[in-house]
Amino acid sequence: MTVLSRSERDPYQPHGAWDRVRTVTVDRVESDAAGEFGPLVAELEPDVVIDLISYTQDSAGQLVEALRGRVQHFLHCGTIWVHGHSAAVPTTEDAPRRPFGDYGIGKAAVERYLLDQARRYDFPATLVHPGHISGPGWVPINPAGHLDLGVFQALADGKQLALPNLGMETLQHVHASDVADTFLAAMANRSVSIGESFHSVASGALTLRGYAEAVAGWFGREADLTFLPWEQWTRTASADAAKLTHDHLAHSPHCSMEKADRLLGFRPRFSVLETLEEAVNALVASGRIVR
Repeated sequence: MTVLSRSERDPYQPHGAWDRVRTVTVDRVESDAAGEFGPLVAELEPDVVIDLISYTQDSAGQLVEALRGRVQHFLHCGTIWVHGHSAAVPTTEDAPRRPFGDYGIGKAAVERYLLDQARRYDFPATLVHPGHISGPGWVPINPAGHLDLGVFQALADGKQLALPNLGMETLQHVHASDVADTFLAAMANRSVSIGESFHSVASGALTLRGYAEAVAGWFGREADLTFLPWEQWTRTASADAAKLTHDHLAHSPHCSMEKADRLLGFRPRFSVLETLEEAVNALVASGRIVR
């Protein structure tokens, strides 16, 4: 196995398997800009390519053109944000795409392009759309919809936590292990996965309120919650945190895993709360949250 990375950070979790992984150091952005990334990947003569960091159609197109006729399977990591606002839930993969924001719009364009390449030109592409990837080593999106560990600490300490609106918008995390297993299931079922998109989420979604109550319970506390109108709540958070919260609340995802179950025989091993409890426990063990 070969991994292409800037090699600027360690893996999320140490594992002996990394000793058998060849790492090629490359900056994707710079290599894309120079038109060199696709040819670099092709020179490695891969059987399967999993692209985790392509955010534009141009970036994905470089790989497709370089790998056309030279790769058995091409898997792209998308996002459930290709759906945009949730309508009927749980959202299925065939729901209309109404993305908003640069990230969702860019990923939806990549999806359209790759599915067209698969269905019109037989390029062997499959797309996997994860939710909020979490687990040991990750700082998960917190019950306020952003990444500030102070939210978890407040719940651990029994302090009052302000949530926006009524705390009824939803988040949908997924364990990193289940994301990896979704890719493996797609590879193992190549004949039915090519030309298709699959969600990769934990079954069910959590409201902000339910999430906060669960976290407090892990620390033997009752959640002390207060709810503020959006404009008032934004004064309790940094501008960056408020922007991230707005993105998550505007999407309020709740996606279905029925298609992956039906076509790939895959069901996530971890529930949403199991995923988050593992992530929080790892943060406690590392001293980033104090019990």
